[in-house]
Amino acid sequence: MAEFTMPSLGADMDEGTLLEWLVQPGDPVRKGDPVAVVETAKSTIEVECFETGTMAELLVEPGATVPVGTPLAVIGTPGKDGAGKPRKRTARRTRKKGEPTEPTPASPPPSSTPPPSPAAEPEPVLATPVPAATPATVPLRGHVEAGPLVRHLAEHGGVALETLRGTGPGGRVTRTDVEKAAAGRSTTPSPRARATPLARRLAAELGVDLATVAGTGKDSAVRAADVRRAAPGPAAPVAPTRADVRPHAEPRAAAPPSDDRAATMRRAIAGLMSRANRDIPHYYLSTTVDMTAATEWLHEHNRRSPVGERLLPAALLLKAAALAAREVPELNGSWTDDCFTAGEGVHLGVAVSLRGGGLVAPTLRDADALTLPRLMAALKDMVTRARTGRLRGSEVSDATITVTNLGDQGVESVFGVIYPPQVALVGFGRVVDRPWAVDGLLGVRPVVTATLSADHRATDGAVGARYLTAVTRLLQNPEQL
Repeated sequence: MAEFTMPSLGADMDEGTLLEWLVQPGDPVRKGDPVAVVETAKSTIEVECFETGTMAELLVEPGATVPVGTPLAVIGTPGKDGAGKPRKRTARRTRKKGEPTEPTPASPPPSSTPPPSPAAEPEPVLATPVPAATPATVPLRGHVEAGPLVRHLAEHGGVALETLRGTGPGGRVTRTDVEKAAAGRSTTPSPRARATPLARRLAAELGVDLATVAGTGKDSAVRAADVRRAAPGPAAPVAPTRADVRPHAEPRAAAPPSDDRAATMRRAIAGLMSRANRDIPHYYLSTTVDMTAATEWLHEHNRRSPVGERLLPAALLLKAAALAAREVPELNGSWTDDCFTAGEGVHLGVAVSLRGGGLVAPTLRDADALTLPRLMAALKDMVTRARTGRLRGSEVSDATITVTNLGDQGVESVFGVIYPPQVALVGFGRVVDRPWAVDGLLGVRPVVTATLSADHRATDGAVGARYLTAVTRLLQNPEQL
């Protein structure tokens, strides 16, 4: 068995609030599957499982706030219960706590009545036999081949997995199978809208009809924030298309009002940045990069590419920052236990401003190895999910160096505060036209200011200068990106 604990989703996180479970006891889980939704001071995050097995027991109820490291659930060995014993292949429900124990055939109750004949005994596997010709397409109860997300969709769509014919490999039930079954259950609209458990609970508390709520979650599922927006109250509802979620100041709502949420986030940011400024001896460097070659290369690439594969200047800046970090590994890592530990890869933290105020810094893992189109696509997806509260736990931790780009805000240079335990933060400003001398001739060229905030305990200015020189070289030779 293994414990699934409240993870640390950032250096500033001491506790988290469990909003909802995405799995139930008995569900099989694999490493990397999202199993719970946790709210931190900064964002709402889907937390992945770090073990493969069976969810044996949920220890914390949704709505509880617990410290980092608190056990949230128990994960058993695949195919076994929480005690490590093989699970019985029966169709009977698991006995709830407090229910009387039923006598078993092996231990009949003391009575003068003769035991039932063998023909009257319950079947050990199913109450009704399964046709021998279809064992792979009609799974046995409790042994349906389906992932936790498919089970989650089936549960909230009112679909019994045992009745489905799986079309996936080895008869595995897929999301398409569940959605088709849900669509075919009735010729009239189903009264059970697609929604998360927390959204259903809030809807019942606030008197909201889920059928009238537009969902902003995956596959248009109704999330708790959608219910809060639709709830009647003195505050005007936020438009459904707005990316930042602002809950109503409604006494019955589970989440605090938006003003309290913003204040909580600002306190978290203030605490972390104050500690970083106090404990980290920063030094700062800057350089101005001629972006003529990069701009011309970008225009030519976008002219030849479909709309969906066109790049923004931010993609070139991030890729140059990642490749330079690979060249100068002294700036790519963390300062822990009074020594520097180099990162195992270049995992680029990207500062993202939230439309409701505050910021988060999700991680682009192995950014140096991504092609520019893949990096651009990953960046767009990550920013969208960061602003809609759909980040995963693996995306808000383990960054080895962070980049902040305020060019789209009109800022020409930015000197940031290092995000501990990292040892460097890179800043980019707006690409602007400036008088620039080339080979003794003065002209107007597009340039960008690149800055570096670095930890003097880990490196000195000479190392930082090497890093900015590498960034400059890469941006002036975009074909190397």
